Amino acid sequence: MQKFINKIICGDCIDLLKGASPFADLIFADPPFNIGYKYDKYTDKLKSEKYTSWTRDWMSKCNDVLKADGTFYVAIGDDHAADVRIIGKELGLNLRNWIIWHYTFGQQTKQKFARAHTHIFYFVKDAKNFIFNDHAVRVPSDRQLTYNDKRANPTGKMPDDVWNEYSRVCGTFKERQDWHPCQMPENLLARIIAVSSNAGDVVLDPFNGSGTTTATAFQLGRKYCGIDISENYVKNAIKRIEQLKGYKPKKQTGLDRAEMLELKRLYVDVGIGIKELSENKKLLGIFAGQFAVRINNGKKYSENVIENALTEMIS
Repeated sequence: MQKFINKIICGDCIDLLKGASPFADLIFADPPFNIGYKYDKYTDKLKSEKYTSWTRDWMSKCNDVLKADGTFYVAIGDDHAADVRIIGKELGLNLRNWIIWHYTFGQQTKQKFARAHTHIFYFVKDAKNFIFNDHAVRVPSDRQLTYNDKRANPTGKMPDDVWNEYSRVCGTFKERQDWHPCQMPENLLARIIAVSSNAGDVVLDPFNGSGTTTATAFQLGRKYCGIDISENYVKNAIKRIEQLKGYKPKKQTGLDRAEMLELKRLYVDVGIGIKELSENKKLLGIFAGQFAVRINNGKKYSENVIENALTEMIS
C-alpha cells in the first residue's frame, strides 16, 4: 500500500480505496455536511436519501482499509448524525464515545438558537484491541490547580466527552487556510491523533480538504494519507506540509516540531494565560509536569524552558 503512504492524492475516496488492503491505523473523516457549503469540486446539497447512501459507501470503503486494531472518527452535523451512528453499527464498528465539539463563534441565526457544536463519533474496529494513549490527553485537575489536594492524580485527569476547548477556525486566525471554506482546528486533530495512534502509524483522511489532518499527523511523527477530489485543495495541502518541513528548534528552548505542537495544545486545554503561569510558579510547575506526562519520552522539561517556549508560541 505504498501508494497511499505519506501522500495527498487527488481523487474520489470511494474509487481510490476500493479493493485496497488494510493500511490505516487511524481514520479521521470530516465529510461535507450536506448543508450547502461552496466547495470547488463538490455540490454540498444532495437529497437526504442520496447523501445517506453516499455516506454508507465511503464509510464502508474506509472500514475496509482500517486495520484490525484501528480507530475511526467521523465528524458530522446534526442532520445526518443519526445516520452515521446507524451505518457505523451496520459495519460492525464499536462506538466508544459520541463526542460533542462545542465551539465558540457559533453560526448566528435569527429564527432559531445559534448552532455551536459538531458531533464526532469515536469508533473502533475491535472493542478489546485498540490504541488509546490516555497520557497524551490528560489535563491538570482542579484538585491540582485550585485545591492543592493531595488526593489529586499527578498525571492529571481525562477530558470529558464534551470538548469546549477548541474554537472554530475563523478568518482572522493565524492557522486559517484562506483557500478552503471549512477548516478543523489543529489542536482538535492533535488530541485525536495523539490519543488514538502511535508514532509511525498511518493516519488517513478521506476528505483532506484544508489539510489539517495530514499536517497535524506529519508534525506528530505519524505517516499520513490524504484524499480529496479537488486538485486545488490537494496542491495547497501539499504546500502546507512542505512549509512545515522547514521548522527549526529555537536555541533557547530546543523543542522540536512535535513538542511545540503538543505545548500549544496543552496551553489551550488548560486555559491559563501565560502571564498567570509566569507569575505563579506552582501553576507553571504543574503545567511543566503535565507536559512531560503527555510527551512521555522520559525527558524532564524545566519550567524556564516551558515558559520561554510559551512566550515564543504566543508572540
